[in-house]
Amino acid sequence: MARIGVFVCHCGENIARTVDVAKVAEFASKLPGVVYSTHYVYMCSEPGQKLIRDAIAEKNLTGVVVAACSPHLHERTFRNACQMAGLNPYLCEMANIREHCSWVHRDREVATEKAKELVAFIVEKVKRNKPLKPVRLPVTKRALVIGGGIAGIQAALDLAEAGIPVTLVEKQPSIGGNMARLSETFPTLDCAQCILTPRMVEVKQHPNIELLTYSEVVDVSGYVGNFKVKILRKPRYVREDLCTGCGDCASACPVDVPNEFDRNLSWRKAVYLPFPQAVPQVYTIDAEHCLNTPRMFPLVCERCYQACAPKAINYDDKPQIIEREVGVIILATGYELYPPEKVREYGYGKHPDIVDSLEFERLLSASGPTGGEIHRPSDGKVPKEVVFYPMRRFA
Repeated sequence: MARIGVFVCHCGENIARTVDVAKVAEFASKLPGVVYSTHYVYMCSEPGQKLIRDAIAEKNLTGVVVAACSPHLHERTFRNACQMAGLNPYLCEMANIREHCSWVHRDREVATEKAKELVAFIVEKVKRNKPLKPVRLPVTKRALVIGGGIAGIQAALDLAEAGIPVTLVEKQPSIGGNMARLSETFPTLDCAQCILTPRMVEVKQHPNIELLTYSEVVDVSGYVGNFKVKILRKPRYVREDLCTGCGDCASACPVDVPNEFDRNLSWRKAVYLPFPQAVPQVYTIDAEHCLNTPRMFPLVCERCYQACAPKAINYDDKPQIIEREVGVIILATGYELYPPEKVREYGYGKHPDIVDSLEFERLLSASGPTGGEIHRPSDGKVPKEVVFYPMRRFA
């Protein structure tokens, strides 16, 4: 038979200012299975924890509900208090009536009613909880980092330097992410590439890092400490072990397509290197725009193959599934700009000289389409004025 204790925290005024904690405690006392209910100004304090420990002993509680802040802050605190009183810590649960209630409401009556409901369903949860014991399991000493921007690069390097093998997966042909597009970085105004490029090279050369570019994670199974991951390695149609990065293939390619790295402000070939400092320094055939798409025989065009002295072009390349076992996964997938065309009043897309922040960065960059000089995309001329207009709302 359940004997639940409910402890409602004021959290100073963080909760009590908006929620009538006395009413919540009174309401909880009438719930089926609840034999003790009270409220206190700071339940996480030592006197508050003693209140819980004493109630467990005196009321022979089989479960505890603490109505307070987020479990991320004090779940361990309250579970330790329960354990000290002889109650299995997993029979203690928290009802979040601060972040999920008092902080998001102004109407005291509405907030109080919501707090009652939150407490009620956590009481029902505790009734169904079972005592648990910690278990020890082997952990795979390998990390997976998804995303090869500066965050993923630094995470991989930090882990690798700590002696942990890392698999770094990046969906683009090169690591570097959006930072590779920038001209300078705040607040020192250092060259972005001067900071980024050495780290990119270090990732490629580090013995504890397996770099898988032009690849995507397609399946994750298992559990924390022991994940099984399937990674799709897309075909480059260029052999990484043979490509020297000379660029002869691109010079011979007859196809021009918009360069997404330059935010479509310049052109690239169907066989391309994303940017000069790319890692790995290996060309990729864009199958969507290559004249041989889909792979066909006889081939329509073999100019890149004929121009490649080391014979790195491989039209027979196929997708490959790579499986890895890892103990931890870090998501460093970067960001994309909010589509400015959705905010119509700014006129983006209607006039070629209205650009977003990353397009402007490419115009500023020495490796960009204008060599670092600001030219109008419409006619290539130097503008007399440049106006910045911050987006103050989202569509």
